[in-house]
Amino acid sequence: MIPLVDCKIELVCSINPSEDPTKIEQAISNILDNAEIKVSKYSLQATAKELESLSKIHESISNHNTKKIYYRILNENLEGNSTWFYLNKQAAFTNNVAVCEHDDESPLGPIKIILSSKNIERVIEWLIS
Repeated sequence: MIPLVDCKIELVCSINPSEDPTKIEQAISNILDNAEIKVSKYSLQATAKELESLSKIHESISNHNTKKIYYRILNENLEGNSTWFYLNKQAAFTNNVAVCEHDDESPLGPIKIILSSKNIERVIEWLIS
C-alpha cells in the first residue's frame, strides 16, 4: 500500500541534439505516472506530487531484486529532506526501469529523479519495499 506522505518528485534529463524530444518525453511517461512534463530545447523536466507516480519504479525494484542497490544509492545521496537516483534513459524508452550508479552509465545521459519529503525515510522505505 502506498503511504499517505507528501513527496515532491522532480525528474531532469538532458536532450542531446541527436535525440527526438518527443521520444524522450515518451521515455519519461513510461517510468513516471501523472507527471507534469516541460520540454525545452536541451532538457526535459517533470514534476509529480504523489508517490503513486513512482509505482512503475517501485514495481521494477520489487521484480528485479534491486532493493539493496536502490537502498544504498538513496541513502548515499540523502541530504536533509531529499535524495536522488539516476535511471538509464535508453532503458526508459523501452519501458524498462534501470538504475545507474554513475551518470556515465547511460551513454546519452541519465534521467535524474529527485525525491523531497519531510518524511523522506518513509518514502525510501516504501520505494524499496
